[in-house]
Amino acid sequence: MTQNEIDRLSIEKAKALFASGKVYEIEVGTTAGLQAIHRALFDGLYPFAGEIRKLNISKGGFRFANSLYLIPALEAIEKMPETTFEEIIAKYVEMNIAHPFMEGNGRATRIWLDMMLRRALDKVVDWRQITREAYMQAMERSPINDLELRFLLQNALTAGTDDRDIIFHGLDQSYYYEGYEPE
Repeated sequence: MTQNEIDRLSIEKAKALFASGKVYEIEVGTTAGLQAIHRALFDGLYPFAGEIRKLNISKGGFRFANSLYLIPALEAIEKMPETTFEEIIAKYVEMNIAHPFMEGNGRATRIWLDMMLRRALDKVVDWRQITREAYMQAMERSPINDLELRFLLQNALTAGTDDRDIIFHGLDQSYYYEGYEPE
């Protein structure tokens, strides 16, 4: 199966997760909740769906959290507060640095982020308002300073937490960030 086929099937699973309402039954802001999201998106597509990685990984010259320290890092991230926008973004950035899965981190953590924002602020990100280039640049710089990411995401917040159009098109945009383009 090609990566594009995996992405096509995974985005169908993501939309089904929202359409069924099962996404709202998942623990918000926890590692277990992120694992449940990852499992829902990639079960049957990756043998490691929902499993914390045991190998070291890197992307674009950036090495994510060392697998030896990943579990303690995830435990620390889970304890981070998530009551304000700034706290939620800081937690999201730390989870991105941890990168707990072998593949599919971005797609799963963006849903995880939206669920934290929904619970704490009754808002979600309208991902359609953020270009791939702007998002990727902000994420690359976020381990040093998350101001650019906060600005980008704050300007795309919407109260349309149950708006199917915002959610489904946001999922399409989220997958596009990772290189997926429907055929």
